[in-house]
Amino acid sequence: MQGLGFKSLKKHPALIPLYVCTGLGMCAATFYTLRLATRNPDVSWNRTTNPEPWEEYKNKQYKFYSPIRDYSKIESPAPKY
Repeated sequence: MQGLGFKSLKKHPALIPLYVCTGLGMCAATFYTLRLATRNPDVSWNRTTNPEPWEEYKNKQYKFYSPIRDYSKIESPAPKY
């Protein structure tokens, strides 16, 4: 296919920003998916050592961005069984 090699990119330099933006988008999507798989309290990789993983997040921020600074004063969204 034309446009996939370095020789054809020299002939069509307008494709370079397209490849850069596509590559950055793929990297960002991969990073965010890995972050969700490792940091989200809804995902439990090892249930034998930590059967209730939501208990770790009672006073922690687990959102990507939150304007709240101090989580110790807020009631936890974790369920109480």
